[in-house]
Amino acid sequence: MNCLVFDIETVPDVELGRRLYGLEGLDDAAVAKAMFARQRAESGNEFLPHIQHRVVAIACVLRTREQIKLWSLGDLQSAEAELLTRFFDGVEKYSPDLVSWNGGGFDLPVLHYRALKAQVQAPRYWETGDEDTAFRYNNYLSRFHWRHLDLMDVLAGFQARARASLADVAALLGFPGKLGFSGDQVWDTYLAGGLADVRRYCETDVLNTYLIYLRFQFLRGRLDGAGLAGEFERVRALLRGSNEGHHAQFLKAWEAVS
Repeated sequence: MNCLVFDIETVPDVELGRRLYGLEGLDDAAVAKAMFARQRAESGNEFLPHIQHRVVAIACVLRTREQIKLWSLGDLQSAEAELLTRFFDGVEKYSPDLVSWNGGGFDLPVLHYRALKAQVQAPRYWETGDEDTAFRYNNYLSRFHWRHLDLMDVLAGFQARARASLADVAALLGFPGKLGFSGDQVWDTYLAGGLADVRRYCETDVLNTYLIYLRFQFLRGRLDGAGLAGEFERVRALLRGSNEGHHAQFLKAWEAVS
């Protein structure tokens, strides 16, 4: 079975913010500032509702029987609709098992809204057994099915108060974690023209997620000790063979705590 681990990065949908709050005439920075302020006044924090996020990066680790691959969808010029289309096209063609960290609570709901806006079709993703009976009791949409595994939710026993952050679990297990960049830096970095840095950060998050997933597979008995060591070595070989500086940084940080 193909396994696709994914992570997204988002920025405020300032175009929507202008329409919702009558902010025409303000630049993107000012609109986002107003959106954050309104959210802070309403909820006590600045984290915007799912529908107010726009996707700017999607990073993936794909593990097939033959290989492991790490990449960000599209390129620096790709529109959001292209990123969404590429993601759901992959689900359509290969029906991979999806793995995420808080994907059920954040990533997938955001992808739903954005695909709806971009008119992206994803029939395989939305399949629940009407066309393919194999999806009746194991589909991408049910919280308690395994075709999409939200590691944060599962490891917490589906209890909100038991949830932990990706960075904390990575630290617990001796994985590199955030490497000095965090989610609250994404908007300012993007606004300053640093989309490449955002994409690199997204890739480190998906790498951490994949490593945690491998340890979870060992916990479940799906990998034995030799199998786990072999999978870790595949990731190290992938990073060693890359020309990307952030991959080398990730590998160095991992080896420093291994």
